[in-house]
Amino acid sequence: MKIAPFGVEQWMNEWETGAVTNLAETCVDSMTMEELLDISDASGTSGAREEIVERMMKLRLSYGDILGSDELLESIASMYGRAGRGNVMVMNGGSAANFISLYTMIEPGDEVVCAYPTYQQLYSIPESFGASVKLLRLRYENGFKPDVDELKGMISDRTKAICVNNSNNPTGTVMSQSELREIARAAESVNAWLYCDEAYRFMVHDQSAEIPSAFDLCERAVVTCGLSKCFSLAGLRLGWVVAPEGFINEAACRRDYTTISCGRLDDLLGCVAIKNRGRIFERNLSIVRGCAAMLDEWVNSERRIDYVKPEAGTTAFLRYDYEIGSEDFCRGLYRKDGTFLLPGACFGPEFDRYLRIGYAYSPDVLEEGLRRVSGFLRDLDEEAGPN
Repeated sequence: MKIAPFGVEQWMNEWETGAVTNLAETCVDSMTMEELLDISDASGTSGAREEIVERMMKLRLSYGDILGSDELLESIASMYGRAGRGNVMVMNGGSAANFISLYTMIEPGDEVVCAYPTYQQLYSIPESFGASVKLLRLRYENGFKPDVDELKGMISDRTKAICVNNSNNPTGTVMSQSELREIARAAESVNAWLYCDEAYRFMVHDQSAEIPSAFDLCERAVVTCGLSKCFSLAGLRLGWVVAPEGFINEAACRRDYTTISCGRLDDLLGCVAIKNRGRIFERNLSIVRGCAAMLDEWVNSERRIDYVKPEAGTTAFLRYDYEIGSEDFCRGLYRKDGTFLLPGACFGPEFDRYLRIGYAYSPDVLEEGLRRVSGFLRDLDEEAGPN
């Protein structure tokens, strides 16, 4: 079995640790343990912080609950309209949740339709399992939204799954409930699974809007999420799958070969985070919305940069008008002053005039990073001469 190199992750691994100003980070500003405990203490429950610390200190570091504690499974299920604990499987991170789900779903000879660009796991893992993958291209001129009529022309009785990412990484665009329902109906028409990576689901920029979970819209939906992005807790390696119970039972057979259990500290602190998600999301949405406004102002000030304005999440896909490939652009920017962006080429050769920016890590980092990118753009202007 062969698998394509993971472009985004390999680029991040090579360059991230030496960055001075990181504009490629996709998590909202990560919390410290102290911040998480402070948020739990603000719940109004007397002694909440002390109780959590005491539980941590007395925790026996065994394998623990193999499938996750009852408290964790029920907490995750509570974030979905029609899920119970039997619909939930916990894994050590959202990427592991994606892997185990696709490992369960895809067999050699299956056909998969996947939105593109998106997180590479969603199409490279099915390919590695022997599936034929068709890419449903998301186009700039369509606001990076899927064309449902085009999708209907791509699916067949052989289609095993339609894979999407809502909100989309890298573009930050969102499928509305009606758009997601259309895709769900297309999947149902050929008895295919609707597979939705919902890592950024809770970070919606419009205060009056929300992203529905595909699990609540479709009987044959499999969705994944985790604590890394919206919860700012990537250091807690905890993700999950929400799916029909039959699918979860099949996935559990495969999980035995990959994951004995998730860490007991991750389980305990994951429960704390999900229980206090209202305050965590309030903190993070304030950062995300403020940084998104800062980014929008900057894009509008740069005559050779444009984008489809992101609607959710922490990433945007910047399109630029310079005669330089995205990898050379990012290397040049990095070498100039340590500013780190992700080249669009990591998502495929047709995106070689794009850059993915992660803008919600920290307002101060974003402000300084955008100033440095502008300086690099002026260098490119000078090299290009009068235009």
